[in-house]
Amino acid sequence: MTTNSQNSSSDNNSSAFFLLDERIQRWIWQAGWTELRDIQEYSIPLIIEGIQDVIISAATASGKTEAVFFPILTQMLAAQAEKPLTIYVSPLKALINDQWERLDQLCEQLEIPVIPWHGDISQGRKKRLLKDPHGCLLITPESLEGLLIRYGHSLSSVFSTLRYFVIDELHAFIDTERGKQLQSLMNRIEVALNRRFPRIGLSATLGEMQLAAEYLRPGAGDLVRVVVSKEDGPELKLIVKGYHNRPLSQPDINGATGRQAEKLGKAKEGLSEGIHDITTDLFTTLRGHNNLVFPNSRAKVELYADLLRRACEELGIPNEFWPHHGSLSKDIREETEHALKAGDTPATAIATTTLELGIDIGAVKSIAQIGPAPSVASLRQRLGRSGRRRGEAAILRCYCLEEEMGPDISISDQLREGLIQTIAQINLLLRGWFEPPRTNNLHLSTLIQQLLSLIAQYGGVSAIEAWGVLCQKGVFLGLTQKEFSELLHSLGRTDILVQENNGLLLLGPKGERIVNHFSFLAAFTSQEEFRVVHKSSMLGTLPLSRPLEPGSYIIFAGRRWQVVSCRQEDKVIEVNPSKGGKPPIFDGMGGKVHDRVRKEMRDILSRNIPFSFLDKVAAQQVEEARAVYSRLELNRNKFVLKGTNIIIFSWLGDWANDALALILRRHGLKAESEGLTIIIHDSNLDDVLRTFREIGLNPQPAPEQLAATVQNKLNDKWDYLLTEQLLSKTYASRELDLDLAIQFVKRVNKEG
Repeated sequence: MTTNSQNSSSDNNSSAFFLLDERIQRWIWQAGWTELRDIQEYSIPLIIEGIQDVIISAATASGKTEAVFFPILTQMLAAQAEKPLTIYVSPLKALINDQWERLDQLCEQLEIPVIPWHGDISQGRKKRLLKDPHGCLLITPESLEGLLIRYGHSLSSVFSTLRYFVIDELHAFIDTERGKQLQSLMNRIEVALNRRFPRIGLSATLGEMQLAAEYLRPGAGDLVRVVVSKEDGPELKLIVKGYHNRPLSQPDINGATGRQAEKLGKAKEGLSEGIHDITTDLFTTLRGHNNLVFPNSRAKVELYADLLRRACEELGIPNEFWPHHGSLSKDIREETEHALKAGDTPATAIATTTLELGIDIGAVKSIAQIGPAPSVASLRQRLGRSGRRRGEAAILRCYCLEEEMGPDISISDQLREGLIQTIAQINLLLRGWFEPPRTNNLHLSTLIQQLLSLIAQYGGVSAIEAWGVLCQKGVFLGLTQKEFSELLHSLGRTDILVQENNGLLLLGPKGERIVNHFSFLAAFTSQEEFRVVHKSSMLGTLPLSRPLEPGSYIIFAGRRWQVVSCRQEDKVIEVNPSKGGKPPIFDGMGGKVHDRVRKEMRDILSRNIPFSFLDKVAAQQVEEARAVYSRLELNRNKFVLKGTNIIIFSWLGDWANDALALILRRHGLKAESEGLTIIIHDSNLDDVLRTFREIGLNPQPAPEQLAATVQNKLNDKWDYLLTEQLLSKTYASRELDLDLAIQFVKRVNKEG
């Protein structure tokens, strides 16, 4: 059930305020609050009962933390003699530290301990909690996993007074390996306690609320109460700027001085005029304030951070621009965070997704997005960092780099794919739409991790007990009992597990080493990069998430390459140069694009509607794209001939396009999914249409059959321990939408 909250105050009209403990009421008055926020008014009565699962969805800095902890602390004070415990789970240690600072002052007055628990916290503080477990425990999923393993049989006493389980940044967990781990941990704690406890989820960015509710309470999502804030957010100031990816003009070296010499140096470094102009605009508009800039890769973070830092040095002024991404050391990241939070000098962070979540970095004036965001939800999360001060507008600047129009550029570039996707994301953002969580992922990698953890927790379990806790009554649905048995046998053959004569499953020698290693507690691993090699020369490294087979293509270093082999064991892709047109500048290697976004992109191209937030260049680029769309008659054409290639326009998301490309390859066509389009190399329309008819007449392949030929299936941490069949099955569930792909084939065949 969803509740739309309304504005209320903490005076006599506020029923929620008077439900709170008088000490919390006093703290609210002393803090100078004149009213409760709408999200607090509606959440407090639900949470204070202590029995209801609740999701709270509201913008960043809307008071979600207080909406949860005011009623929880009231409950804990009422039952103080029982020494109640609340567990708060956060995806980041930095968020735990922020929340500890927010809660500690209030809880100290209430004499309720607040205990942050992660690797930087002393063992003494942790031991004191375990000796007398009560208060508010702030913890990451990995540390919680460690508690379950270390205190397995005594877990029921450690968590005996558990009253609430709070998950912050709920959207960051849904449909991830870490999120599946957290679901399983909650289930395992309830099994150990032999009772349920209320689960509270907090998020600023959620798509379909019912799917989020189902994540929070699998099998009973319809009983979760969802509270959505309707308070008006800050005013949004928005501009999208267009740039051209043409060579930077080189002035005559003779007599070049000052800015000319600087421009010459950048031209020699291979920077385009567009990158130079984007950097200049960022430097000009962002200086003097705190901002966040989001390019779409670590390499681009480093590029723009370097260019902006050098611009400061050239003017002899203190640096205001700092990089922030996951490959940097903790000290460097914290230096950037401190520069933003200190507030004494202006600071702008150029970051990847690392600064999307709610780490306290102080007030940020504006957000700059270079290229499309990974998703609409991601764009919303980023925008929530700006306009957090009362009366201050949120500012979003989007920068889109496009090729100059010409006959030799790809059709994707002619359609201005990056710019049109950015506009589509903004349109959907303004309408309040975000990508719904995908719920069909089997997460078999995390099933293995949870199986080993469960065995370590109890010192051994039977196969039927493991099946019951993890699958039958747990959260790993979609796996048959037969497949679970096959997985156990496979782990036994590799000495991960052993089975005693009485049927008890124990950790084998390799299993012991895995569980005892410090890295075991994390269910996820950072995306590894593949080395791209041509003959004996390494061309660079590439993060890879799209399906690769021998003969498929990649775009790298401004060229198109054909894959010779993809070796998972040493993360190497062998390639040869590929003939063909100029590869698209926008190669679609950011986040995977949802079907709804592609539909919006088509609507933008097909309708002659102006957008007030475009600058002159971007508006002209949109008109150019619309002219191409009209000339190719893409309102009705699904196939376009370009040289010896056939370009397919399905207008589907990446999961369906990837599946369709694999189906076509199974039928002998050289197909590759290239974001917006699917390209069939060296073919003709008659052969393609004939293949579509064959696909429509044949039985639909099983998803695992479709994934069998993909060479880069080892994406998640424990995938390498799966059988080939289960590996293909989990890969297909995560990366492919076979049903939508087949629907497109049938639609083409029906239309003739």
